[in-house]
Amino acid sequence: MSSLVSTSHLQLAAFALGTVGWILCTVSMGIVEWRVWHVDNTTIISSGIAWVGIWKVCFISYLHVSPGYKEQFCRKFSGYDSSIPREIYAAQGLLLIATCMGLLGLTATIFALRNVYMGIAQKTLITRFFLVGGFFYILAGLCVLIPVSWNFYSVMHNQSIAFPPSYYMPSSPAAQEAGAAIPIGIVAVILLLLSGTFSLSYRFPVTANTVTKS
Repeated sequence: MSSLVSTSHLQLAAFALGTVGWILCTVSMGIVEWRVWHVDNTTIISSGIAWVGIWKVCFISYLHVSPGYKEQFCRKFSGYDSSIPREIYAAQGLLLIATCMGLLGLTATIFALRNVYMGIAQKTLITRFFLVGGFFYILAGLCVLIPVSWNFYSVMHNQSIAFPPSYYMPSSPAAQEAGAAIPIGIVAVILLLLSGTFSLSYRFPVTANTVTKS
């Protein structure tokens, strides 16, 4: 068993990195601070700052602009808003896929590590599950990389969004910057790609002092 376990240290690290990367992926998907807009007109957006996420847009307002919202106003994106740019809708779908792929990668890695640490020397089974886990980790990392890079590109080029009037948002900001979700997503990409690489690098030992179970 010791020789079998000694070959899976990188894969144990892959599980740890993949877990953190998967958590960061879900965090970046849930927070609204993807793009931070600075606006000149503070009549409605009282703080002069609005947050554009992949699910909704929010800002602080001292006006009662909507029932139930006295200070923070949030408007969820609708699938029928053709004015919302493609990178936002792409981010919604890709991050949901990344969350599912990351979870599948963790499941496959857990199963492979279970066999390793229990001394079940099933070469084909262990190797295949590490390979499957690595594949899902890398796929999840790529699914996070695309929306993060796309939205970061939009921020750097100060691209505008023609929001409908009900959003109370200007069509373009005076300036904009990357919000917290983008660096969180970048870290998630790095961790998921590393965990995928570590999982794919597994090599079953030629001889192992293990109990073989069919």
